[in-house]
Amino acid sequence: MISPIETEIVSLLEKGDKKAITLLYEYYSDSIYGVILKIISDEDVAQDVLQESFVKIWKNSKKYDASKAKLFTWLYRIAYNTAIDKVRSFKNKNDKEVQIETSSVYRITSNELNQDVLDIQKHLSTLDEKYQIVINALFFEGMTQQEASEELDIPLGTIKSRLKIGLRELKKIYNP
Repeated sequence: MISPIETEIVSLLEKGDKKAITLLYEYYSDSIYGVILKIISDEDVAQDVLQESFVKIWKNSKKYDASKAKLFTWLYRIAYNTAIDKVRSFKNKNDKEVQIETSSVYRITSNELNQDVLDIQKHLSTLDEKYQIVINALFFEGMTQQEASEELDIPLGTIKSRLKIGLRELKKIYNP
Protein backbone atom coordinates (compact mmCIF):
# COMPACT_ATOMS: atom_id res chain seq x y z
CA MET A 1 0.00 0.00 0.00
CA ILE A 2 1.33 3.39 -0.97
CA SER A 3 1.31 6.09 1.68
CA PRO A 4 -0.31 9.46 0.95
CA ILE A 5 3.05 11.24 1.16
CA GLU A 6 4.59 8.77 -1.30
CA THR A 7 1.68 9.38 -3.69
CA GLU A 8 2.23 13.13 -3.36
CA ILE A 9 5.99 12.79 -3.99
CA VAL A 10 5.44 10.59 -7.05
CA SER A 11 2.94 13.12 -8.41
CA LEU A 12 5.42 15.97 -7.88
CA LEU A 13 8.22 13.94 -9.50
CA GLU A 14 6.10 13.35 -12.58
CA LYS A 15 5.48 17.09 -12.86
CA GLY A 16 9.14 17.94 -12.29
CA ASP A 17 8.17 20.03 -9.27
CA LYS A 18 11.20 20.92 -7.14
CA LYS A 19 9.14 20.41 -3.99
CA ALA A 20 9.50 16.67 -4.67
CA ILE A 21 13.24 16.68 -3.95
CA THR A 22 12.66 18.55 -0.68
CA LEU A 23 10.08 15.99 0.41
CA LEU A 24 12.25 13.08 -0.73
CA TYR A 25 15.14 14.41 1.30
CA GLU A 26 12.98 15.10 4.32
CA TYR A 27 11.33 11.66 4.38
CA TYR A 28 14.02 9.39 2.97
CA SER A 29 17.48 10.89 3.52
CA ASP A 30 18.06 9.19 6.88
CA SER A 31 17.23 5.76 5.49
CA ILE A 32 19.25 6.31 2.33
CA TYR A 33 22.19 7.60 4.40
CA GLY A 34 22.02 4.38 6.46
CA VAL A 35 22.25 2.33 3.26
CA ILE A 36 25.26 4.33 2.10
CA LEU A 37 27.00 4.06 5.48
CA LYS A 38 26.85 0.27 5.27
CA ILE A 39 28.92 0.50 2.08
CA ILE A 40 31.12 3.51 2.89
CA SER A 41 32.28 3.83 6.48
CA ASP A 42 33.78 7.32 6.11
CA GLU A 43 30.98 9.69 7.15
CA ASP A 44 32.25 12.63 5.09
CA VAL A 45 32.39 10.52 1.94
CA ALA A 46 29.00 9.01 2.79
CA GLN A 47 27.53 12.53 3.04
CA ASP A 48 28.98 13.34 -0.39
CA VAL A 49 27.49 10.15 -1.82
CA LEU A 50 24.13 11.03 -0.27
CA GLN A 51 24.22 14.39 -2.04
CA GLU A 52 25.32 12.78 -5.32
CA SER A 53 22.48 10.28 -4.96
CA PHE A 54 19.88 13.00 -4.55
CA VAL A 55 21.27 14.85 -7.55
CA LYS A 56 20.93 11.63 -9.59
CA ILE A 57 17.46 11.06 -8.20
CA TRP A 58 16.41 14.54 -9.29
CA LYS A 59 18.01 14.23 -12.74
CA ASN A 60 16.27 10.88 -13.29
CA SER A 61 13.00 11.79 -11.57
CA LYS A 62 10.98 11.62 -14.77
CA LYS A 63 12.17 8.05 -15.32
CA TYR A 64 10.62 6.74 -12.11
CA ASP A 65 7.87 4.24 -12.88
CA ALA A 66 5.66 3.31 -9.91
CA SER A 67 4.50 0.17 -11.74
CA LYS A 68 8.07 -1.21 -11.77
CA ALA A 69 9.23 -0.45 -8.22
CA LYS A 70 8.20 1.18 -4.99
CA LEU A 71 9.60 4.64 -4.48
CA PHE A 72 11.95 3.58 -1.68
CA THR A 73 13.28 0.68 -3.75
CA TRP A 74 14.05 3.05 -6.61
CA LEU A 75 15.77 5.50 -4.24
CA TYR A 76 17.66 2.63 -2.59
CA ARG A 77 18.99 1.36 -5.91
CA ILE A 78 20.25 4.78 -6.97
CA ALA A 79 21.97 5.37 -3.62
CA TYR A 80 23.40 1.84 -3.50
CA ASN A 81 24.80 2.10 -7.03
CA THR A 82 26.24 5.56 -6.35
CA ALA A 83 27.98 4.25 -3.22
CA ILE A 84 29.37 1.22 -5.07
CA ASP A 85 30.61 3.51 -7.87
CA LYS A 86 32.40 5.66 -5.28
CA VAL A 87 34.07 2.60 -3.72
CA ARG A 88 35.18 1.45 -7.17
CA SER A 89 36.55 4.87 -8.06
CA PHE A 90 38.58 4.92 -4.82
CA LYS A 91 39.85 1.43 -5.55
CA ASN A 92 40.81 2.34 -9.12
CA LYS A 93 42.53 5.51 -7.93
CA ASN A 94 44.53 3.60 -5.33
CA ASP A 95 45.44 0.87 -7.82
CA LYS A 96 46.81 3.47 -10.23
CA GLU A 97 48.92 5.43 -7.73
CA VAL A 98 52.60 5.49 -8.58
CA GLN A 99 54.76 3.71 -6.06
CA ILE A 100 57.64 6.19 -5.67
CA GLU A 101 59.82 3.85 -3.60
CA THR A 102 60.00 1.35 -6.46
CA SER A 103 60.44 3.94 -9.18
CA SER A 104 63.77 4.55 -10.85
CA VAL A 105 62.79 8.02 -12.03
CA TYR A 106 64.80 9.72 -9.30
CA ARG A 107 67.85 7.46 -9.64
CA ILE A 108 69.23 8.93 -12.84
CA THR A 109 72.95 9.49 -12.62
CA SER A 110 74.68 12.39 -14.30
CA ASN A 111 76.37 9.94 -16.68
CA GLU A 112 72.95 9.03 -18.08
CA LEU A 113 72.02 12.64 -18.84
CA ASN A 114 72.96 14.24 -22.11
CA GLN A 115 75.09 17.09 -20.84
CA ASP A 116 74.70 18.94 -24.14
CA VAL A 117 71.00 19.62 -23.60
CA LEU A 118 71.25 20.82 -20.00
CA ASP A 119 72.21 24.27 -21.23
CA ILE A 120 69.16 24.66 -23.46
CA GLN A 121 68.22 28.01 -21.89
CA LYS A 122 71.67 29.37 -22.81
CA HIS A 123 71.32 28.18 -26.40
CA LEU A 124 67.74 29.40 -26.56
CA SER A 125 68.98 32.92 -25.85
CA THR A 126 70.99 32.80 -29.10
CA LEU A 127 67.78 32.64 -31.15
CA ASP A 128 65.82 35.65 -32.34
CA GLU A 129 63.55 36.93 -29.59
CA LYS A 130 60.38 36.06 -31.54
CA TYR A 131 61.38 32.36 -31.49
CA GLN A 132 62.49 32.50 -27.85
CA ILE A 133 59.12 33.87 -26.74
CA VAL A 134 57.19 31.11 -28.51
CA ILE A 135 59.46 28.26 -27.32
CA ASN A 136 59.44 29.59 -23.75
CA ALA A 137 55.65 29.79 -23.74
CA LEU A 138 55.18 26.29 -25.16
CA PHE A 139 57.95 24.34 -23.44
CA PHE A 140 58.77 26.19 -20.23
CA GLU A 141 55.41 27.71 -19.35
CA GLY A 142 53.40 24.68 -20.47
CA MET A 143 51.00 26.52 -22.76
CA THR A 144 49.29 24.90 -25.69
CA GLN A 145 49.77 26.51 -29.09
CA GLN A 146 46.26 27.97 -28.87
CA GLU A 147 46.92 29.38 -25.38
CA ALA A 148 50.23 30.89 -26.53
CA SER A 149 48.47 32.44 -29.51
CA GLU A 150 45.91 34.09 -27.25
CA GLU A 151 48.35 35.06 -24.48
CA LEU A 152 50.97 36.52 -26.83
CA ASP A 153 48.37 37.98 -29.22
CA ILE A 154 50.05 36.25 -32.16
CA PRO A 155 48.06 34.35 -34.82
CA LEU A 156 48.07 30.57 -34.33
CA GLY A 157 49.71 29.97 -37.71
CA THR A 158 52.54 32.34 -36.76
CA ILE A 159 53.02 30.48 -33.45
CA LYS A 160 53.36 27.22 -35.38
CA SER A 161 55.79 28.72 -37.89
CA ARG A 162 57.97 30.32 -35.21
CA LEU A 163 58.03 27.08 -33.25
CA LYS A 164 59.10 25.11 -36.30
CA ILE A 165 61.82 27.60 -37.22
CA GLY A 166 62.99 27.97 -33.60
CA LEU A 167 63.29 24.22 -33.16
CA ARG A 168 65.11 23.94 -36.47
CA GLU A 169 67.61 26.58 -35.28
CA LEU A 170 68.12 24.76 -31.97
CA LYS A 171 68.67 21.53 -33.87
CA LYS A 172 71.49 23.20 -35.79
CA ILE A 173 73.14 24.03 -32.45
CA TYR A 174 72.81 20.50 -31.03
CA ASN A 175 73.40 18.58 -34.26
CA PRO A 176 75.78 20.76 -36.30
